[in-house]
Amino acid sequence: LSVPKDEPKQFAVLQMRPLVISSELENLDLSGYNLSQLICHSGSALGNGLYSDIYDIVFVDKENFDRSKSREAAAEIADFNRKLSETGRKYLLIGVGRWGSMDPWLGIPVTWDQISGARAIVEANFKDFNVTPSQGTHFFQNLTSFKVGYFTVDYGNSDNFIDWQWLYNLKPAERKKYTVHVRLKQPVSVKVNGKNNAGIITKPDDI
Repeated sequence: LSVPKDEPKQFAVLQMRPLVISSELENLDLSGYNLSQLICHSGSALGNGLYSDIYDIVFVDKENFDRSKSREAAAEIADFNRKLSETGRKYLLIGVGRWGSMDPWLGIPVTWDQISGARAIVEANFKDFNVTPSQGTHFFQNLTSFKVGYFTVDYGNSDNFIDWQWLYNLKPAERKKYTVHVRLKQPVSVKVNGKNNAGIITKPDDI
């Protein structure tokens, strides 16, 4: 399809989104860590800053998760979110597929009120299926308003990973059918560099 040369050219903005959730963009140094010190590394992270007050982790059991049961997983996460929010405890949320997906086969169809207590959110691929990540699109305004870090972990990128085995070795505070809640003695540390859209989550010294 060709456009006549005399046809006036038009420019339209498809979508505009702010990318920084901090009033000051601090250039955080993410180097100097061994892989064994990290829970997660992402080369596609939204937000900016250091979050070091997270003692709770809620994660989807990747090995046990069934994509046909994603609505049940969403209900379990909502229950954890309610309990933690009632006690004022912010948490790290780690899952598979697209958070907030309208298609339950492509992710976990949570609404914002079901994960509103999360301080940082991670999305990764299913164990048997790769899906295009949402990269926080479904909750973007909430993420920016409440300064929530958002990590996308694409296993096709060698710089992205989650230490699932470390998560599985933790003693659960509560385990449901598809999700797990862990409470730590020391907090995890979340660092997001908004200039290069990279982020890391470090393990606590004492679990």
